[in-house]
Amino acid sequence: MNMTLKPASGLCGSTLKVIAMISMVIDHVALYLMEHGTVLYETMRCVGRIAFPVFAFLIAEGFIHTRSRYRYFFTLLGFAVISEIPWYMLNGADGTHNVMFTLALGVATLMVLESLLQRSLVLGFLWTLGMAGLASWLGMDYGWRGILLIVIFYLFNGHGHSFPYIRDMQFFCTFALMMHYGVIGAVIACMFLYLYNGTRGFVQGSIAKYGFYAFYPIHIIIINIILP
Repeated sequence: MNMTLKPASGLCGSTLKVIAMISMVIDHVALYLMEHGTVLYETMRCVGRIAFPVFAFLIAEGFIHTRSRYRYFFTLLGFAVISEIPWYMLNGADGTHNVMFTLALGVATLMVLESLLQRSLVLGFLWTLGMAGLASWLGMDYGWRGILLIVIFYLFNGHGHSFPYIRDMQFFCTFALMMHYGVIGAVIACMFLYLYNGTRGFVQGSIAKYGFYAFYPIHIIIINIILP
């Protein structure tokens, strides 16, 4: 997929980011600020399940197209560390860590996997399983499923010419991994990703790019302030 600035029909990367962010906020508002078990709560949590598959897709796309994989990784890791403080204030010492760590670990997985695949599919497979297991052991959000989903998006988007029916396979794997968190949310996420047109969109420049990263810890801080 070619991430260009040329307009096209469908959804650009920037639009997918906005959709994922809105979905994430809806999910967290329901989880932390609303009465659990109500119809509205369940509906909002369902909408919230859209966020991670879209973020995972964009992380894989970003990895494929970034000029510096190391800067990409350390940027995600830096915001993960920053986000951990408000995350801890919100969740306490429950053994979990915020989703930015999952995304950063996903990029680290891809950095090594890219090299391993040139030598051995088996080594690449074992490395991926090891990192997926590490994500679960460390208590990262979405655990092993999150790492596997990022790897799947990378393989199909970066090496799609090697796979027949690439989009069908990609969305089948997405649904299979994410249905654990909600079937309807997984289906809707796949629908949005299907509309991706391969363009970067309106988010350009460092301020806008880092603004998206900063939104994650900022919205957690706001929830901490509102939380009774």
